Amino acid sequence: MQMKIAVSGCLLGQKVRFDSGHKRDDFVMDELSQYAEYISFCPENMAFSNPRPSIRLVKNADESLKVESNKTGADLSDALSEASKKDLDNIATHDLRAIIFKSKSPTCGIGSAKVYLENGFAAGKDDGVFVAMCKEKFPLLPMEEEGRLCDAWLRENFVMQLFSYDSFEKFKLGATMNNLVEFHRINKFMLQSKDESLYRELGKVVGNHEKKSFIEILGEYEFLFKTAIAKKSSKGKTRNVLEHMAGFLKNFLDSEEKAMLHEQIDDFAAQITPLILPLSTLKLYANKYKVNYLLEQTFISPYPKELALRSDVKSVK
Repeated sequence: MQMKIAVSGCLLGQKVRFDSGHKRDDFVMDELSQYAEYISFCPENMAFSNPRPSIRLVKNADESLKVESNKTGADLSDALSEASKKDLDNIATHDLRAIIFKSKSPTCGIGSAKVYLENGFAAGKDDGVFVAMCKEKFPLLPMEEEGRLCDAWLRENFVMQLFSYDSFEKFKLGATMNNLVEFHRINKFMLQSKDESLYRELGKVVGNHEKKSFIEILGEYEFLFKTAIAKKSSKGKTRNVLEHMAGFLKNFLDSEEKAMLHEQIDDFAAQITPLILPLSTLKLYANKYKVNYLLEQTFISPYPKELALRSDVKSVK
């Protein structure tokens, strides 16, 4: 069954923008769509239809934000808030795996919506009205805006978070203590590539030295796991993971093979070659020497290879 992802309607090619246009996104529609079912939303269109005057966020004297019409200056806060609540209720009826918003929108920008002072001067940027509601409603759900997904590093991190989130949701359906231990084991390197300290905290939860009930353990694990996968990877953390994985092969490889593998890891860290190169070599040797512990790790294939995100040297920072 495909993952359900809520997406700003304009990114799906729907003509819901203020000028009756759209902002169809190629990655969303041509690549990610193979693995997802989309649920559309657009609170602005619901509240004001189209074509419509554009709106902006304005900071009040008490630091709160209001929504104003760029044409008349009318306060549209209540109308947009009501529409946003309706769209939020709608998407909440679905078993969501992520939300993708329209960047820079006063409704849907994630930290990219321009905020103005009452005198018209710029006051910085903030979350859009609908984004703020979604963050409160779904604090652990993967969320991103399409503008940031143009960055290869942010795209790779978001997609890994998305598929990891989905894997946990599927795992929960038949979770037992034994398969929680197994789930943690196969996600070791993926978690270490995100946050080593959270990986260790997760290990303590699985260890259950305090003899807690399984329901309590699963709840703690879920919170920490979803918090960890939201972290961004880095060259340093990923390099450490690659070196650790290479350690499982040291007794099988000759000196030339070891030298080649470590050179590939060095070249990856220097952003000369993409991550897929040392990973493919690790997988090749793991298959050759039947090192199943490595082959079972989700870090080797955290999402469909057809997305080819690790083929870009810019997919790490």
